[in-house]
Amino acid sequence: MNRMLMPVVALGGMFTAFAALAQEPAPGRYAMQKTDSGIARLDTQTGEVSLCQDKDGEIVCRMAADERTAFELELDLLTKRVETLEKAAGEGQTGLKPRLPTKEEIDQTMSVMERMMRSFMGIVKDLEREEKPPSDKTEDGPQKT
Repeated sequence: MNRMLMPVVALGGMFTAFAALAQEPAPGRYAMQKTDSGIARLDTQTGEVSLCQDKDGEIVCRMAADERTAFELELDLLTKRVETLEKAAGEGQTGLKPRLPTKEEIDQTMSVMERMMRSFMGIVKDLEREEKPPSDKTEDGPQKT
């Protein structure tokens, strides 16, 4: 029994260790390199490059030019997509009102329902006739002793 329990305990300990590592920030995530205009910061997980400068005692970082261009292109695409969706939603609001059925559609529906009910009631009457004893026999009253 102890031999079976040992791997389970060891596995549980490993999961706990992995969970603790996942919560801590990765050491050395950013690589810094001094440049003529400031500091280039590389995010080693995402590959994002930021240019940082010391301004009035604070370090201010901006995206690199190529990332800025990609960001602006993505922003333009998303803006156009939102405008297209808003336009479609604005036009579609008039078509969202429920349409009431016409008199002909109501009559047709009622006709179908009436036929179904008549058919159902016919089946019920047939079943009632099968269950009733023939009328020429008299029913025996309760036996009294």
